[in-house]
Amino acid sequence: MTSPILITGGAQRLGLAIAKDLLRQHHKVIITYRTKKPSVDELKGLGALAIQANFSTQDGIDSFIEAIKKETTSLRCIVHNASDWDQESDTQDYNQLFGKMMQVHANTPYQINLALQGLLQKHATQSEAFGDIIHMTDYVQLKGSKKHIAYAASKAALHNLTLSFSALLAPQIKVNSIAPALVMFNDHDSEEYRARALKKSLLETCPGAEEAVKAVNFLLNSNYITGQTIHLDGGRHLK
Repeated sequence: MTSPILITGGAQRLGLAIAKDLLRQHHKVIITYRTKKPSVDELKGLGALAIQANFSTQDGIDSFIEAIKKETTSLRCIVHNASDWDQESDTQDYNQLFGKMMQVHANTPYQINLALQGLLQKHATQSEAFGDIIHMTDYVQLKGSKKHIAYAASKAALHNLTLSFSALLAPQIKVNSIAPALVMFNDHDSEEYRARALKKSLLETCPGAEEAVKAVNFLLNSNYITGQTIHLDGGRHLK
């Protein structure tokens, strides 16, 4: 029996691109989505299982874990991609903002990893191959962010979880991070913003979701990388 790959937040942007690529490779794929959108039906049409999940509450996390355990007895990989990008300028309730960012980006992966580690271990034992956990973090985890302070702190926490879980779950399960900087623009981004953003990296390009897709495949195919971060920043750290 082929073990599925679980992608949280798999209905948009990087998660959607990763899910489509894995489905093209004939992997079984389970995605989570918070809000129903056309991409959910598109992925279901391609063969994915889609589970609605709200990771902003403890009940939402518990319900999701229970649903996964009912659907499968093993997992090939968990890609933690679900994310929010809230910023301090949009609220005066900083306690709520910080709690939400930590809940989605750190507490949710923390609980899911602990609850589903047995499913990854079962895959590793049955297939005599590694299970994987991939945390989608962010370039700002090391640099910080003046506009997204709580977001950056929560992604730094997720980066630290990579280190802890790689040690805890070895040798059967590899745990790594992918830390993108600018890889995709939003449709509403102005030409002025795009030109300014491109200048922030040495390579001065916005490569698209395919760079994250390549990084996921690299980690899945590796037999000797754990506790590491792949930085998709175009040399931005040197500017």
